[in-house]
Formats: sequence, C-alpha cells, structure tokens
Amino acid sequence: MMRRRKGCRCSDFGMLAVVLFLNMLLTTATVVTVQDEEEKVVPGEVKVKVGVVFDLDSVFGEMSLSCISMALDDLYSSRSYYKTRIVLHSIDSNDTVVDAAAAALELIKKEEVQAIIGPTSSMQANFIINIGDKAEVPIISFSATRPSLTSHRSSFFFRAAQNDSSQVKAIGAIVKTFKWRQVVPIHSDNEFGEGIIPYLIDALQEVDTDVPYQSKISASARDEQIIDELNNLMKMPTRVFVVHMAPHHASRLFTKAKEIGMMKRGYVWIITDAIANLLDLIDPSVLEAMQGVVGIKTYVPRSKGLDSFKHDWRKRFQSYYPRRKEEDIPEVDVFGLWAYDAAWALAMAVEKAGTDNLRYTSTNITASKMNSTNYLYTLGVNQNGQKLRDAFSNLKFRGLAGEFSLIDGQLQSSLFEIVNVNGNGRRNVGFWSAESGLRRKVEESERSAKGLRSIIWPGERIVTPKGWEIPTNGKKLRIGVPVKHGFREFVSVIRDPKTNATIDVGGYCIDVFKAVIETLPYKVDYEFVPANPNFSYNELTYQVFLGKFDAVVGDITIRANRSSYLDYTLPFTESGVAMVVPMKNSKKTNAWVFLKPLTRDLWFVTAFFFVFVAFVIWILEHRVNEQFRGSPLDQLCTSLWYSFSTMVFAHREVTLNNLTRVVVVVWLFVVLIITQSYTASLASLLTVQDLKPTVTDINQLLKNGDNIGYQDGSFVYEILKSLKFHDSQLKSYESPKEMHQLFTRGSINGGISAALDEIPYIKLFLAMYCSQYTTTEPTYKADGFGFGFPIGSPLVPHISRRILEVTESERMKKIEEKWFKTLKECTASKVAELSSTRLSINSFWALFLITGVASLCSVAFYVGKFLYDERTRWQNVQSPIGERLYKLVGEFMKRDQRAHPLRRRISINGVPFNPQAIVASDDDHPRRD
Repeated sequence: MMRRRKGCRCSDFGMLAVVLFLNMLLTTATVVTVQDEEEKVVPGEVKVKVGVVFDLDSVFGEMSLSCISMALDDLYSSRSYYKTRIVLHSIDSNDTVVDAAAAALELIKKEEVQAIIGPTSSMQANFIINIGDKAEVPIISFSATRPSLTSHRSSFFFRAAQNDSSQVKAIGAIVKTFKWRQVVPIHSDNEFGEGIIPYLIDALQEVDTDVPYQSKISASARDEQIIDELNNLMKMPTRVFVVHMAPHHASRLFTKAKEIGMMKRGYVWIITDAIANLLDLIDPSVLEAMQGVVGIKTYVPRSKGLDSFKHDWRKRFQSYYPRRKEEDIPEVDVFGLWAYDAAWALAMAVEKAGTDNLRYTSTNITASKMNSTNYLYTLGVNQNGQKLRDAFSNLKFRGLAGEFSLIDGQLQSSLFEIVNVNGNGRRNVGFWSAESGLRRKVEESERSAKGLRSIIWPGERIVTPKGWEIPTNGKKLRIGVPVKHGFREFVSVIRDPKTNATIDVGGYCIDVFKAVIETLPYKVDYEFVPANPNFSYNELTYQVFLGKFDAVVGDITIRANRSSYLDYTLPFTESGVAMVVPMKNSKKTNAWVFLKPLTRDLWFVTAFFFVFVAFVIWILEHRVNEQFRGSPLDQLCTSLWYSFSTMVFAHREVTLNNLTRVVVVVWLFVVLIITQSYTASLASLLTVQDLKPTVTDINQLLKNGDNIGYQDGSFVYEILKSLKFHDSQLKSYESPKEMHQLFTRGSINGGISAALDEIPYIKLFLAMYCSQYTTTEPTYKADGFGFGFPIGSPLVPHISRRILEVTESERMKKIEEKWFKTLKECTASKVAELSSTRLSINSFWALFLITGVASLCSVAFYVGKFLYDERTRWQNVQSPIGERLYKLVGEFMKRDQRAHPLRRRISINGVPFNPQAIVASDDDHPRRD
C-alpha cells in the first residue's frame, strides 16, 4: 500500500513566507539537494536543468521518478538530433507542504531550473504554484488532482492529470441509471477529500438525487472512530455511498465496513478514481473486503507502446532501485503513465523553446531586501519561462496514457472506465463519456449497447440494490396517527377504558395505508402510535421533522407550510374546501300554480290544435253526420265541444266518416300524452319542495355578521381568519352530530349559519343529513389527504406510485363502501335534482306534427273527392266563376245524399232512427239550412 501522506491547511502565502524564513534559518541542513548521476552529453548539446519535488522515499515517488527518467531516456534515444538534454535535480519533499515549498525555492534560487515536475499532493501544489508564477517557472504536476487548484489562474501551472471533478458526471450517470434517490459521500476530512464534494453534489442534483448527509473521516482517525461513523451510517435509510479518499485511508474504511456488516446485500459502494486508479497497489486482503464495489477508473487505451513499456518497466525500475526486491516492485499505474507523458512533453517543449536565454534576472527590490536571507525577496525571474510555457501549452501527441492535450493548462480526457471489484482484481462493466454516456464497449457506434454489463453487487448479488432500507437494524417504523373525537370514519383509535392502552387503530385512511403497504414489492414493518390528543395537525406533522415519528398517517391535508419540514405522498382523496349551508323551501303558495306545468308556448300550441282539430272534424263530419248539423252556431259549438271533450275523454258524438276516425285516433293519443305529462308535472310542483341554499356567498356572512363553523384543529381556521372573520363569529365542532346541532341553533342562538370544511368531511356530513343541507362551489384549493414522511425519504416515490394503483383498483371501492356506505343512499347531488322541470314545446313538437299531417291529409283527400263528385258544377263554363263557387260552397254545406244508409244509422237519445225516413222526409220537405 502507499505511504500515508500528511496534510496542512495553511493557505496564506504571507504566513508561508514567515514559516519558510524561520525554517531556512534554523534547519537549513535538513534540506538536501540530490543531483542525479551526470548524463553523457554529446558535445554541442545544451544541458537544461529541471527540478523534481517528490517524496522520494515512498513507492509513489520512486515509481514516478523512474517513469520520468525512462521517458527522457526513450525520447533522447529515439531523437538523437535534439540539441537539448534535460538534467534532473531531485529534492525530497518529505511529504510535507513546508518542505515541498522549501524545495521549490531551493531549485529556483540555487539551481535556476527551467521547470519543476511535481509536487505529489494538491496541498503541496497549492503553495508551489504561487512560487512558480512569481519566478515564471512552469510547474508541471501529474498527481495534484484537486479541482480548486484551477482557481489560482496561473499560466505557469500545468496539470498533466485529470481533474477530480471530471468524473462526477460519470458517477451521476450511474446513479441515474439505477434510479437511486439518495447518496451519501464519504471523504477524507482534508482539502483533498473535500475538493470534489461541491462538484459531486451538483452532478447528483442534476439527476434528481439528494445528498442527505456527508461523512467526513479524518486520515488520522482511529479504528474506533471509523466504526462509530459507519454505525451512524447504518442507522440511516440510505445505502448508496460514494468514497473519495486516499487508497490507504480507503483500505481501512472498507476493512471496518466488512467487519460490521456493511458489505452485505443491499449496500452500494462507489469509489472515485483516486482509489480505482490504484487498485493494483491495494493489499489482497483489503480487496477481499471490497467485493462488489463499483469504481470510476481513468481509461488508458491499449497501444503497442504501452505494452512494450509495461514489459520492460519492472526490469528498468529495478536498475534504478537495485535495493528493491522483485516482490516489492509495484505495478505501474496511471500516475506513472502521466509522469512518463509529462516528462516526454517537457523534453519536447524544452527543445522547441530553444536555449537562447536560459538564465534568471533579478527583480527590482530595495537594498534592505537584497541583503535578506529570505528567498522570497531575492527570487529571480526565468527569462526562458514564457517561451517554455507557450511551447508546453501547445503540445499534442499520443502518449502512453492516451492523447496528451492541454486545455487551460489541464489534461483533457472525457472517457472513464467503469470497473467492478470481483475476486482478486477488477472486471470491466462499461465506459462513460460526456458525448455518449454509459455504454458497454469503448467503441462508439450506433450499435453500441447502452448502459452497463451485469454488476456483481456486495453480497454476491446480481439484482440491483434499491439503494435504501427501511427499517434499519430491525426497527419498526413509528407511524403517528391523530386521535380524533369526531369523524371517526377517517381515523379511529380504540383504547382500553381501564388501562388506556391502544387496542386497535382503524378508519378509512388507515385501511388505505395498509392496502398501499401490502402492494409494495418488499416488506415494511411498522406500528401505529397514537399522537397526543392535544396536538394540532401542524404539531403532529412537525413531530416527524423532530424525529419522534417516522411517518404520519391519517386525514392529513397536504399544505404548503407543512411541506417545508415534511415530504408528502400523492393525495388519496378529493381535494378542495367548500361551504356547507342549510336548505330552505323557496316555494310560495300561488293560485295559478296549475298553469306552471306547461310553458306559455306549449299552452298556445295546445289550444290552437284543439281548435284546429275541431275544424277538421267539422269538415269531415257535417255532410254525413246529423249531430254536426244545424245552425252555424250549433255546428261551431258541437265541433269545439267534441274537440275539447277529448281532453278528458268525455266526447259522446259518433263519427261516421272513416277519415274523421283516423284523425280522432291520432289526436286522442296526443291528448293522452299531454294530459299524463301535465298531471305528473303538476303533482311534482304541488308535492315536492323547491329547496335552495340559505347562503350562496361567504361574503354575505361577513356582511350580516353571521357565525360560521369549522372543524376543530383544521387549517380552515387560518383561512377564515384571513377573510377577516372575528373570533366571536367562529364556532368549532368535532363531529357531524355537533355540526348539525350548531346549524339547528342558528347564529342568533349561538349556532352557525354555514360551515367551511374539506370535501371528504362534507361528503360524510351530507350522507347523514342529505335532505337538510347542501354545498356551494369550493372556495379554496387544497390538495387532499396524503401520508407524510421525513424530507428526502425514499419511501415517498414508491408509496405515491402504489397509491395510484390502489385508488384505481377495486380495493379502493371496497374500502369506501366499508366506511361511507350511506353515500350511495343519499348524496347532496340528489337534493339538487329534486326540483321539477316545466314541460315545453320541445318535448311534444313531433306529436303535433303527426296530428297536423294526418289532419291535413284527411281534409285534402275529402275535399278532393268532393270536387271530383261535383265536377259538373264547377266545370260549367257557361256560368260565371263567382256563381259556380257559390253553388259549390252551398253544396258543400248541405247533407251528402249519396252517403251509404248503414253509415247513417244512428240513435238519438236512445231512440232508433231510420235514415231512409230522413231521406224521404228531406225529399218531400226540404229543410232550410
């Protein structure tokens, strides 16, 4: 494993100058300059000094320095025509910030190096960047990955490595793929660990994932402290952790996590590239504890040069460090490859920049500072620094670690490898890039499979963990329920009258919650805990925020003010607030009520058809029926009498013409329909009450100073207060019965004239007193009843989806029938439908049309036959037209002598009458019509 690095939180440059000044005065002998073995330089070639600041006694330092030396050897052996040769000057940083800064000052002041490779850590680089910027000496680091280093905005600092923040998008993509809603970062309690956290949180928020907690573990923490922090994490519902710390620190973390059972089924561990890039350096016993971990690793594409380098590296490393045994030689990692590419690029930049001005010039300083022993005052400026900086910035080539290209002084790479720790090593499960997201193969094509290969999670499980677990450590969820004195159909708490112990908790809301929990694909243990009866609903929901309850279930209305400390599920009831008012009979006694069943138009049309039918009957009957003969007045009265008597079916006159009978049959059917409809409508008007609400506007109550009721403990009280109702006007109730009693007393006697409440309560109240009360339209919006959970609870989206399933199923209908069965028998909507509807012409126009057509057809046929029979009269051209018309009309008014005798056999007042006798009498003694 890698040697543990120390840290320093000092960031003030002035303070550093004082520290370095005292350090150089008191301990100058501790800084040792180590110059590499003199290289063989061809005559005419220029030696260029380059400083190296590493912890030379660590495995990382030895590997990095060997890779740098190998890069220079390989480059100059392949490009012997170069006129420059880099000579390395190495100083041990002792893995401290102060020694690293002192080493940089030593290299710049005494050796006048053209560039510095290093330092190892981001904290060391934080100070050396400022020194290099002042002296215009390029600082090239391949291991300082903290994102905040870019904030220095120094053009002389180059990061030949990936920024830690470049991987957070890949982590967010993994979290989004598996739909985890909460993630807890675990990081070192230092600048390195905290540097990535702001970028990680932003990336997770982009995929709608919360970070409810951040776990900080000091690099110097004892095992007991690590275990305590892990135990705290176990008590939380979140089971997805992102670890960002040094490999040696992470090794201790995973070892302890394995011991306490946090590497079993249900847990998700994601490691950043700070750990994944160095998995080969981690002890096998630690890898055994990390089984199932998913890592983000820098992708290094395979190439012939890389294969050749890895083949020769161990042999050449041992030549640099002969004291190392074969089994102690580490595997080269990506940092070694970055060191190789950085040294290769620097050598190319040195050659490109030239050797015209490889010297330092003094800055303009006062005489007192010139004689000072403080290096910061007497620091010179590299005259070749800007040319070397520009040359290094513009380099592009393919190195061992991939494409070497610096943008804004940083190595750019958009491709990461996703690995899964399995067995004694790691297995590839996919790749991520900013352009194509997660994919299984590195080749980017339209056929490339999206997503990741199968992952073996902790506990050797292939099924993806859901990312959270409730309850934790076998603890049941404590579900708070309100204790109600009324409206027990919603929530009912039954207690033992002797011991006051809770016997049962039931009600509509409780049954809905149980049905929802039963549909979840996993088991959730819970227990109902009755709340303090004196708690308001706001106080009840706040208990969840305080941690007294894990959730609240009941008739809890979703309100904006409560959502600031509570997460609600989707509502499972109707929403809205309405006003309940008594109904009164608005019907007044009216002597002309018998006219109301029919509209005025229908009265006129009906009267017209009575007269019309009377006229048709006279036309068809007066020539063949003695009962329709006589004086004109007698004929008019008889016809009208016959027509109007059909209204009560009291007509006695016998019709002899078949056409008349057709008309009468049709008309009697129409009269039957009209009279029956009239009778039904009149009966309804006389017997059914015309009920209307006593109050239609809440402002009317304010104006009249009437009292209004609200349910005790409800948020409706706040609404009424906002409407400027005085406390003396507000009356509370706890049950439907008490609400009815307040209505009965009325405002004058201390009762109420109206009540404002939520729709579910109103429906229950109307079911009990449906014939006496009604509602107005909802005056205020409310989101119905919902279940409340702590903010960020992963149960909320799962239960919300199950609520939708339950409310759309037959299970919900059965629950409603169980608790609200009277709603089917009596609802407020029925009351509104009791008022009668007046009959109009629209209901009968088809019947009148049939009557008119039948009558007109009969008359037309009869008149046509008469004209045919009397054709000799009106075809006589010798007579004037007026005379012919007069004779036709006169003939039409007479009796038809050609009518069949049998059809004229009638009885008058019960005495048989012989038509032949009438014919003979008429012939002998003509009557005057």
